Amino acid sequence: MILGGSGSGKTALSLEIAREKQCAILSLDSLSVYEEINLISAKPTIQERAGITHFGIDILNPTQLHNVQVFIQEYQRAREFCLTHKQNLLIVGGSSFYLKMLLEGLSNFFVEEGKRFKILEKISALGGVEQQYRFLGMIDKEWAIRLKPTDSYRIQRALEIYFATSMIPSLYFKENPPLPIIKDCEIYEIVWEREFLRQRIRQRTKQMLENGVIEEVCGLVEKYGKAYHWAKSIGIKEIIEFLERRIPKEALEELITTHTAQLAKRQRTFNKTQFKEHFCGEVEVVLRRILQNL
Repeated sequence: MILGGSGSGKTALSLEIAREKQCAILSLDSLSVYEEINLISAKPTIQERAGITHFGIDILNPTQLHNVQVFIQEYQRAREFCLTHKQNLLIVGGSSFYLKMLLEGLSNFFVEEGKRFKILEKISALGGVEQQYRFLGMIDKEWAIRLKPTDSYRIQRALEIYFATSMIPSLYFKENPPLPIIKDCEIYEIVWEREFLRQRIRQRTKQMLENGVIEEVCGLVEKYGKAYHWAKSIGIKEIIEFLERRIPKEALEELITTHTAQLAKRQRTFNKTQFKEHFCGEVEVVLRRILQNL
């Protein structure tokens, strides 16, 4: 597994290792899963991916929902491919929450489709995600405080369990603990000095703007609107504000750079607190260590 904050150099490193050691790559990135979202996601180009099998890239159209279940299904596909073709699998990206779900696992909770449809109707009748979260807090405060009020997927999952089993989620998970999907793995993290990483992010942002990322986002909004979750991602939301004349063009690069740097800081904190002690270093150091161990 190769982790690192936005702009740290994960993609280039993974491509180099994959070519050197005949690996397939599974992307952890939450934007690269979408077709048409290319520049702003910083996904590797088709030319860069040539000769390397990739998973988790261009598997959804922008109207489809990306969630943990989608990612786990893609992991299973990648795993089967690597077993069949006797290749190593590199899991690479900044959305470490998905990796955490692979290591911790999901509950085996399942409801047949007909019954689930009725349950989803009940959940929808509660209102939007804010009202659903408030209801969850009333029935199971212990579980609600573990979730972000905007985490629509996990809030819905918790309510599905409640309506299907009549058990509050905290009690259900005590009696039905999740099973890990990956029992163990080597984790490597690219870590730069903060100001140097900010410079890298600034340069990447400038390059994206020069390459036409404003036009890309404009096309996405014209075609799909701005109600989808990807439209709230860093980079996209600032460009939408610019297109709506809420921020001047001269402020756009600085805003995207600042918000991306803040995200990178949160990613670093998450990786430090949520994963076992793992190898950290700058790109060349991480590269040497991985090549030694593969």
